[in-house]
Amino acid sequence: MPTPSACPLQVIAMHGWCGTAAGWEPWRAEAEARGWRWRDGERGYGAEQPFLPAWGPEGLRVLITHSMGAHLLPPSLLADAERVVLLAGFGRFVPPGREGRQLRTALAAMAAALAEGPDPEETAQRAQSLLQSFLVQAAAPDPASLMPPGPADGPVGADARRRLRHDLALLEATADLPEGFPEQVPVLLVEAGDDRIVGPKVRELLRQRLPAAERILIPGAGHAFLTSPPLAAVLQWLERTSPS
Repeated sequence: MPTPSACPLQVIAMHGWCGTAAGWEPWRAEAEARGWRWRDGERGYGAEQPFLPAWGPEGLRVLITHSMGAHLLPPSLLADAERVVLLAGFGRFVPPGREGRQLRTALAAMAAALAEGPDPEETAQRAQSLLQSFLVQAAAPDPASLMPPGPADGPVGADARRRLRHDLALLEATADLPEGFPEQVPVLLVEAGDDRIVGPKVRELLRQRLPAAERILIPGAGHAFLTSPPLAAVLQWLERTSPS
């Protein structure tokens, strides 16, 4: 059983596009076993209402985000982080050149699938089908059946569709790290070797943007890290880089 940390940490975690806070449950359990305070951000793509946590007065401030998560947080929250872990993260999502043009075409098709239509039931089901297709790619090379419960498990409501459309446009527009990102603090980049969402060029751009960041590559892992979770490696890094 993990022993409590000599320097308690407070962690804020933020999921990415099409995710939910519930996906952090194994992380929360491990953190709390170490005596750390864990807070989840929730964007509200599913049944849960949107929620943004805030830093408390206790402990080293650690931010852990998956994929687009860092881009969904306010600059003030980002700026106050003292450690940052980016799981399958990125600064600029659409790379230059041919790869970027292909990706923009795919994003346009996703936006069309989320567009409002005259039949609310058909619109909700169309959005659900899109999310299910996206999760197949996010899970790969693992089966999508291993994904935790989330918005794709049922028809997608109007408020969730609005947030998904807004964030999809934000995703395409990302050109750098989000405003307020604390570049001066220790940063850990965790890359999935078989990521079909955040491609090699985008990962390379992030490494160039944060040359001082430490990096962990998990070969064979997909974007969702389903059968190759980086939890142990991240916890070890946090313990190593935290004040004693």
